[in-house]
Amino acid sequence: MPSDTHGKAVIFSAPSGAGKTTIVRHLLGHPELNLAFSISATTRSPRGTEQDGVDYHFLSIEAFQKRIDSGAFLEWEEVYPGKFYGTLNAELERLWAEGKTVLFDVDVVGGANLRRLLGDTAFAVFIQPPSLEALRERLESRGTDDPERIEERLAKAQWELEQHVHFDQVLINDDLEATQAKALEWLKAYNSNPMKA
Repeated sequence: MPSDTHGKAVIFSAPSGAGKTTIVRHLLGHPELNLAFSISATTRSPRGTEQDGVDYHFLSIEAFQKRIDSGAFLEWEEVYPGKFYGTLNAELERLWAEGKTVLFDVDVVGGANLRRLLGDTAFAVFIQPPSLEALRERLESRGTDDPERIEERLAKAQWELEQHVHFDQVLINDDLEATQAKALEWLKAYNSNPMKA
């Protein structure tokens, strides 16, 4: 844990391709929510226009391992062989010091871990695709993965869908506009509640 006391945190998790990053970007466009994006660390290579320190902290496996050894992560995991992701304590401390509600866009295991580590003051939302077939279509239309990688993601998604029980709310993303409106409604309600002791 970064410190004995912490601020508010909102966690969005989903199987890859369920639309969570689109929803998170929409929410970040609402300044009244006072949200700040938690930049995760990863050992994967940047995709497209992704920038270091903006989208992710891109680290070598060796640099990531050093941070694990020094206790720099609140949570971390090896999502795929050789592909590590994690939440740096320093990132949370920086955002909470600014008085922000920290917004996480993380995979399902990371989200469940963050919900457990941050306790009842965190609000965790599981974004669910309408079906695995819809998820397949979304992954194929993104054009970022080859067919083998898509099958790997779909196999993982079947297990991930069962993990919704570790989250406070489940949001089925079958209509993006309605899903974004519901997420916004939940976050406004969460922000209006005082922190629990």
